[in-house]
Amino acid sequence: MTPLEIVKSTYEGETSEENGRSLQAHLAPDAKWTEAAGFPYAGTYTGFDEIAKNVFARLASEWTDYRFVPENYVADDRRVVAYGTYYGTYNATGKAFSARVAHVRQVKDGKIVKFEQFVDCAPVNEAME
Repeated sequence: MTPLEIVKSTYEGETSEENGRSLQAHLAPDAKWTEAAGFPYAGTYTGFDEIAKNVFARLASEWTDYRFVPENYVADDRRVVAYGTYYGTYNATGKAFSARVAHVRQVKDGKIVKFEQFVDCAPVNEAME
């Protein structure tokens, strides 16, 4: 698979569970995952278990219908940028939001080795207030 095909497989499955399985299958064991400064889950996490605990489990439990809808991709032989919009409703406040976002992933030897998020954090944080 090309880097673009690998990354698309983590966003464009039939269900979020399918996307998660694809991400886990294509993520290097020591992958670095960086959530943007100012984002509620900001930080850099290493490996699937740490990422799942600090990011995905919280998104699943604290939000309703939290999702990333990719608009398009830009790719070369080792990097893929997926850009689009986040949507969701924060459970504690009942407030919905949408925010523009870009994900930059680096792929090496068929594995995602690095992820970096760029996001307009204000709408996300406002939904949580």
